[in-house]
Amino acid sequence: MDEPIVVPRPTSLERTAGSVALDRSSVIVAPVAARPVAALLRALLSPATGYALPDAQPGAPGGAERDGVGVDIALEVDPALDRLGPEGYRLVVGDAGIGLSSSSLAGLQNACQTLRQLVDPSIFGRAPRPGAAWTLPCVVVEDSPAFTWRGAHLDVARHFFPAHVVSRFIDLIALHKLNVLHLHLTDDQGWRFPSAAYPLLTEIGSWRAESMLGHARAGQFDGTPHGGAYTRSELADLVAYGAARNVTIVPEIDLPGHTQAAIAAYPSLGNLDETLEVWTRWGVSEHVLNTSDAALDFCRTILGEVLDVFPGTYVHVGGDECPKTEWSTSAPARARIAELGLAGEDELQGWFTAQLGEFLAGNGRRLVGWDEILEGGPLPVGATVMSWRGTRGGVAAARAGFDVVMCPEAPCYFDHYQSDDPEEPLAIHGRNTLADVYAYDPVPDGLGADAAHHVLGSQFELWSEYLPRPEDVEYMAFPRAAALAEVVWSGPGGDLADFERRLAVHLARLDVLGVNYRPLAGPHPWQRGGRGARRRP
Repeated sequence: MDEPIVVPRPTSLERTAGSVALDRSSVIVAPVAARPVAALLRALLSPATGYALPDAQPGAPGGAERDGVGVDIALEVDPALDRLGPEGYRLVVGDAGIGLSSSSLAGLQNACQTLRQLVDPSIFGRAPRPGAAWTLPCVVVEDSPAFTWRGAHLDVARHFFPAHVVSRFIDLIALHKLNVLHLHLTDDQGWRFPSAAYPLLTEIGSWRAESMLGHARAGQFDGTPHGGAYTRSELADLVAYGAARNVTIVPEIDLPGHTQAAIAAYPSLGNLDETLEVWTRWGVSEHVLNTSDAALDFCRTILGEVLDVFPGTYVHVGGDECPKTEWSTSAPARARIAELGLAGEDELQGWFTAQLGEFLAGNGRRLVGWDEILEGGPLPVGATVMSWRGTRGGVAAARAGFDVVMCPEAPCYFDHYQSDDPEEPLAIHGRNTLADVYAYDPVPDGLGADAAHHVLGSQFELWSEYLPRPEDVEYMAFPRAAALAEVVWSGPGGDLADFERRLAVHLARLDVLGVNYRPLAGPHPWQRGGRGARRRP
């Protein structure tokens, strides 16, 4: 019997004798509490099968007792499966039917993704296939994740992607059992979050006059305005869409650096007596927020609006790459440093971040920041550090008792090249291959068990300076996202050859979904054009 191919690899999968089939008589048997998962399963299976797969209460007559021979799918919330953790599940396919059970809805949502992978890849299609047989091998699966934070970061500030593109991205990461979408909503080049209190943030700050053409070092521009912003309703819908698939959106409002778009909209937030434009260059602008009470009130107001839209525990406040040039020559900033008795501009940023952390904690949330937040003094209570400049910051934070998400530039930055092939499409720099990603261990050597439990997990980063189109995002994300997903779900140390064997099968599913992934053999011919060239339209 052939072993079913599931990515990421389950903790335990036993192939048993036989197979079963769904047909028009099949139903989803779910208690009221699991009805949302039944709706997800129906959304995953009905488009290709054309089957209604209606809900049935436990104890109702099964599909095989009506007009047809197809098995039913039963969902069960079983507290006894606490042993598998809140996201673990048990999946049994046998003559008596298909059973998905977990101690939580999150585990059942994960089980749905595994169930779909047991069927022929054509199940991933969006149009019905009349006459097709939808069979599943008989299996017993018990599965649970190695890490609780299994993330994907998407930069919608440098290039704006409409809500429908983000929802498709959610579908793709949920398929791989990634459970966090870190949405980078603001930067120097664009502000995408809607604010009722500060409407100019999107009226002015969401649009720039042009974008850089080719690599930034060439200094060329395309002359085409670019912009866009989300509505509050769109973001709320994305939150609900993700939640239905066990994906939590972690919003990022980058503060106090990477804020030229905000200062362009509201010049009083800046340090200079001049009006700026939304930045058109890539890189790091030296224009940052000032540290006045009014600027802090702005930050608290914006974060308060963020909390109204995003109900998750974590809110990312950036904190990275904040140049201090303007503060060093600003009389108000120097006065603030003296007033607080700080040692200098680094501690001024630390104080600024602490005010944000205090606000979030007072509202029952937790601050997340890039590892630069370690540089300005003690971290806010309950802060979580994202370690991107290698692992040193994450190690220091974990040893100090703070939670950490490990996402070092090597190998987690997926805006880097995927090989040394000169025909790879334009990327920012560096190289992170599929093998590099698969070999990654989020827990650094020598961290020690007393600190290692603070490593929540990892995520990949997609910064979008060189990803102007949704298909560019997919090309850089996949199949590397599948490799990182297996690291954080199945655990590090897997066999690369075995993964590549299974990945070759898994890519057939992405083919049906129309994902523009990078082929294992090398760049798509239409993507070629050299590292110094803009991607072809």
